[in-house]
Amino acid sequence: MEKNTFDIVIVNGRPASGKSEVIDFLKNVPPAERIEKFHIGEFEEIDDFPILWERFEDDDLMEEMGLSRLISNKEFEYNGEKLPGYTFKEQWFWNFLIRKLVLSYEKKLRDNPDYHREKTLLIEFSRGSQHGGFREAYDYLSDDILKKAVTLYISVTWEESLRKNRRRYNPDRPDSWLEHALEDKKLEMMYKASDWEEFSGADPDFLLVKGHKVPYGVFSNMPEKTDDPEKIRPHLEKVMARLWENQKRSRHNV
Repeated sequence: MEKNTFDIVIVNGRPASGKSEVIDFLKNVPPAERIEKFHIGEFEEIDDFPILWERFEDDDLMEEMGLSRLISNKEFEYNGEKLPGYTFKEQWFWNFLIRKLVLSYEKKLRDNPDYHREKTLLIEFSRGSQHGGFREAYDYLSDDILKKAVTLYISVTWEESLRKNRRRYNPDRPDSWLEHALEDKKLEMMYKASDWEEFSGADPDFLLVKGHKVPYGVFSNMPEKTDDPEKIRPHLEKVMARLWENQKRSRHNV
């Protein structure tokens, strides 16, 4: 019997674009329907945000112990102004986060070589041009992931990302999956410029990465759909159906 689910779905988009809301929607779709309409079976998600935030917390704890911060600073400079807010000391850490996601996946396969017989893995991250962009991030994904993956890009404008980032901000839960947010100026510095259009522009159906053709689909969240599950459903179903056909097409051409 032919498998009817994706192995890996990479979920990309600007901060607050709706990535987490789409994943939350999928969690609440009955499994049989999720497989039939979205080609996603039982699934797990890995996201670089919890890794990132834990490094900030680690540095805070080390500072409290009288030690030097290793990875992050507690303020940043933008347009000649010093502002409060965590940033990484060095650029390489963004790509280190991608390698951490790869390692997490490799351990899942080590512990269960038949992992994809039952499960789909969702890999979630955002990237702005300021810290390397999507093209550089994808270069740090393993060949094994790239040959199995499809990409779902949640599309919003910079202005919409800023609006929704402000809306979801909960200062009491900065580590929350659905309620974390960035300071306005840090969001602008890091994410206003995006290389997604350039990265995806060479082909309307496939991202070209290290000799791999990764099928991609764009979920347009303008006007907003992720504020209502019933608005997510029809558009996501259409995007995932096309992704499924493009994946089959790419594998037949290997």
